[in-house]
Amino acid sequence: MAMTSKPATVTAADKPSHMRTPIDYRKPSETVAYPDLQAAKNLWIKVSIKKCRAYIYDGNKLIYTMYCSAGVYEKDAKTGKMVSKTPTGTFHIQSQRGAKFFNSEVQVGANDYVSWNGNGEYLFHSVPTDKNGNYMKKEAAKLGKTQASHGCIRLSIPDAKWFHDTVPTGTKVVVVDK
Repeated sequence: MAMTSKPATVTAADKPSHMRTPIDYRKPSETVAYPDLQAAKNLWIKVSIKKCRAYIYDGNKLIYTMYCSAGVYEKDAKTGKMVSKTPTGTFHIQSQRGAKFFNSEVQVGANDYVSWNGNGEYLFHSVPTDKNGNYMKKEAAKLGKTQASHGCIRLSIPDAKWFHDTVPTGTKVVVVDK
């Protein structure tokens, strides 16, 4: 799904007034129904690492906003600058997706994952789970407030399920560190 126009900038007028407050990782990010993505003519996603938001667009029209948490910042050995573990740039939703995973190396799993870079290396997924599949409440509490992951993009439980079930393979994903 090619994007023909320049990526939109989120302004105060674009910010939905129906964002759920306080943030609840067990509920959708917005208090309105999820949009019908099949009706979108120019679907694409923008992730803001610093703002902890994932924006769903149809062309230049913002159609849904999700709370998210992307990669933590680490100091780059070469530049000395703080850099997120989440890569920035333009990517596309890949075919790898599934109901759940667990990474024994870092002792973290998640539900409803969708790959967007590295063929399963970088994912959109739910807030993290432990080895028994229980949501990690301390980690879930970071959703929408701060960077928290090893590089993936964490979403609320229902947002991750909706994303997994409805966002088509090939959808453009633009990740920015703003």
